Amino acid sequence: MQVISVIDDDALVRSATIDLLDSAGLNCRAFASAEAYLSSGWAERTSCLVLDVSMPGLTGIELQRKLVQFGYTIPVIFITAFPKERLRAETAGFEAICCLLKPYSERELLGCIRRALAARPENLGSG
Repeated sequence: MQVISVIDDDALVRSATIDLLDSAGLNCRAFASAEAYLSSGWAERTSCLVLDVSMPGLTGIELQRKLVQFGYTIPVIFITAFPKERLRAETAGFEAICCLLKPYSERELLGCIRRALAARPENLGSG
């Protein structure tokens, strides 16, 4: 089963994103912080991360670095409220599926998630 994990410290963004994903028939989990996600055990079950770049404590960028160090190859969709130039600079060197600026459209996010799920290693070469 494919699981989308949403990590954002903003409760309204988290809730709206989960509502959207639920309405699209996607299985998802929400986390208020990178630390909560890491301690949850969901990293090995996550098919796609929707990850806020700027959060208190461990940032989205720092979480992505840790996941790579731990050997996880989870497709990431970075989201941020900061200008695109800053987003590009902060996420340079990461192979993100998408980098979305808040507020993003539902269509944009769902399109990115479809691309992320199609890019999963277990989906490559099938068909």
